Amino acid sequence: MSSSDRTLITVRRAVLADACLAGLLLSAVAGAMAQTAEATAGKRLVSIVPRVSVTETLTSNVNLSNTDPKSEQTTEIAPGVRISIEGARLKTYLDYSLSRIAYAQGTSADRNQNALNTFGSFEAIDNWAFIDFSGTISQQNISAFGPQSTSNTAINSNRTEVSNYRLAPYLRGRFGDLANYEARLSRSVSNSKGNVGANSANTDSSIRLSNASAFRSLGWSADLSRQRVDYSSGRPTESDSMSLGLSYTLNPQLNLSLNAGRESSNFTDLDKQSSSTGSLVLNWLPSERTKLSATAGRRSFGNTHSLSFDHRSARTVWRFSDTQDATNTPAQNGTGSVGSTYDLYFSQFAAMEPDPLARAQLVNNFLQTNGISPTASVVGDFLTTAVSLQRRQDLSFALMGVRDTITFLLTRTKSNRLDTVSTSIDSLTSADTVTQRGFSVNYSHRLTPDYSLAVLLSQQNTAGSTAAQESTLNSLNVNVTAAVGKRTSATLGARRIVSDSLANPYAETAVTGNLNVRF
Repeated sequence: MSSSDRTLITVRRAVLADACLAGLLLSAVAGAMAQTAEATAGKRLVSIVPRVSVTETLTSNVNLSNTDPKSEQTTEIAPGVRISIEGARLKTYLDYSLSRIAYAQGTSADRNQNALNTFGSFEAIDNWAFIDFSGTISQQNISAFGPQSTSNTAINSNRTEVSNYRLAPYLRGRFGDLANYEARLSRSVSNSKGNVGANSANTDSSIRLSNASAFRSLGWSADLSRQRVDYSSGRPTESDSMSLGLSYTLNPQLNLSLNAGRESSNFTDLDKQSSSTGSLVLNWLPSERTKLSATAGRRSFGNTHSLSFDHRSARTVWRFSDTQDATNTPAQNGTGSVGSTYDLYFSQFAAMEPDPLARAQLVNNFLQTNGISPTASVVGDFLTTAVSLQRRQDLSFALMGVRDTITFLLTRTKSNRLDTVSTSIDSLTSADTVTQRGFSVNYSHRLTPDYSLAVLLSQQNTAGSTAAQESTLNSLNVNVTAAVGKRTSATLGARRIVSDSLANPYAETAVTGNLNVRF
């Protein structure tokens, strides 16, 4: 099959995924309307909040050039809608906006940008058949070594729109008093406008059996799974695995489990290679506010691990994670970088609010109250065209006072090409290892009940195999937000960006003004 044929197939899959997601969303709205009659005690099952945002930007360097910077005035008009549904069967969250960006000086043609964040679950048959779904559309870097930027209005050929959709139906039940069962099928599609070679489709299927009683100290499990990843510019990779596990609950706070099995994959070879696998898992809940989970494992390609620690007090949230595993695309397996301030707070507030639907509302209300932009870039990522091995470490901290909030993120990601047989080209082709380090500090202060100040300081360093592939991006954003009406807010901001690299150095200063109206 030719490369063009594979690309066409991938595009068709993407269209199918879009159609499936659209159908789910339409079903969600229809189902939600039918469930409004079930509202009791004043609880709103459906919340629909349309909005429109207008942003004016004066920038000194819209084309991110060190030798020929061009000043520009951009206008961004972005209508959007936020929908939240908490029905008996359907629970979903959707936030979508379509931005039209116009360049007054004609440095670029006017263009559109989509932004989407949605996820949810639907109970098709009582306590038996379920569907999970999610979708994102965002701006991402194509190459780790190309020009880096934090603004979606900058003229940057290294930045593109990437969409990811996931549909996962599953069955869950029990065979009398003998065992519980769960059968899952998951389909994920990732598409990039600026690099079709990074388009991919991922199909996962799994069956799990476990002991029926959750109250016994000794438990068992049996798992079968299969994964296939198809890349538009690379070869397909497959992995089949089976494992048996034992778990023991020492007390309500501490649980240990041991798994052993076999895995057959072609991650590192043209043909599938089989090897033994195993893992040791520890889950510890010393209190309602503290959680520790640790996993050490062995797969066909080498060692894997996962460590996460969460702790919260009355006004603080602490979070640390360290993971290493195979990855096809960050958005599909959940190990991707923290891309925006929304992503950062959504991760940090996990210990405070485990329910993702309620957490999404909590994060958006918090960002709006404190005048923090949800789309501000924190730490970026890059597109890959083959299976890679990624180790990611994150340390975050949040201090939430009555009028002041401080958040801190320190992150490090190390990526290596795992599929060395593939001939596809991405950043991991020109560098054996790509290491990204970054931090961000976000301070917000409520000046008055109607005015707030937000300051975001961030840095990201990217390193490859040569000095020419190293770059450091420093950014400082200062914003003042005012509530000028019950449903209207205005923001005045300034930013300074400095990119230090041999290949793409530049500096930019910009002033922004934003008006946001909710209906």
